[in-house]
Parts: sequence; structure tokens; C-alpha cells
Amino acid sequence: MKFGMVGGIAFVIDYGLMNLLLLTHMHNILATSISFFVSLVFNYLASMKFVFKHRPDMARWMEITIFFVSSFIGWIMNEVIVWISTSWMPHDSMYTMHTQYILWTNIGKLVATVVVMVWNFAIRKWLLDDTHTNAMNRLRRGSAKLTEAELAAKRERSVAHRLGMWSIEHAPFGWK
Repeated sequence: MKFGMVGGIAFVIDYGLMNLLLLTHMHNILATSISFFVSLVFNYLASMKFVFKHRPDMARWMEITIFFVSSFIGWIMNEVIVWISTSWMPHDSMYTMHTQYILWTNIGKLVATVVVMVWNFAIRKWLLDDTHTNAMNRLRRGSAKLTEAELAAKRERSVAHRLGMWSIEHAPFGWK
């Protein structure tokens, strides 16, 4: 629920700024890049405060690295999809076919938003959220639920825990 609320606000920031920039005849790739990164800063601050719990077994520098590397990959996906949405149009279409250019950019951005949202949720839930193992256990019924010991063992074997422990042991300049 919180992920959706933060994402909704980031969506409004992203789309609002993108469309303002497009109205000034800015190229869609530049406009979507600027709006993506502005909404990314908001999304990072809000997500780390309201959505995802800090993993006590992971250094903050690793959380930030995971967030921004996954966001960089999301940005690449975003830009490729937006580029595809208008690549078939004439080179000067941002001036000569401005309304259609904005329309097709928005359609591409909608597709990109869905793809990037799924990517971001999956990778951040997998690597940043401390509660994912226990949350999955709550979905199990009766005797299929894991015991506390089984949950702890599963957490210890997880990629996120191993990555987190490595990040604490290898924190640069004492960043923990």
C-alpha cells in the first residue's frame, strides 16, 4: 500500500514535469530523463522513510547502491521504451507534429512506467526489504508455515542477507 502511494506521488511528479518540459519542445528523451531523476530523488527519500525497512544486516551504502543501480537499469528501460514510442516519427516531429509527439511520448511513458514499476518493486523487495521472508510465511496456511528457526535459516541463506553481511564487512571509510 505504501509502495503504491509513494509510487503514485512519484508518478505525478514524473509525468507532470515531463509534460511541462515537452510543452517547451524539449526532446522526449531529455524530458523523460530529467523528470525520471527528479521523481527518483523523491522516490528514494520517501521509500526509505515510509516503505522499506532498513535491514540491520546491510550497510546503508549498500542500500543506496542497490537503490540507485536498480534505478539506473530502470531508467535505461524507461528511455528505450520512450524512444521506441516515437522513433518511427519524423526527426523534427517535436516541432512539426507536436501534439502527436507528446501523445506518443505519453503512451510510451505509460508502458515504461508499468515495466519499470514491476522491475523496481521486485528487485527492491528482494534486496532491500527486511520483511520479505516473514511476509511470505504469513501467506502460508497451517502446517505449511515455517517455524522461527526455519525462517531464520532461510534469511541466513538469502542473497540479501549474504550481500548485506558482505557490505558491512567491506564498508568503505567506516560507512555502516
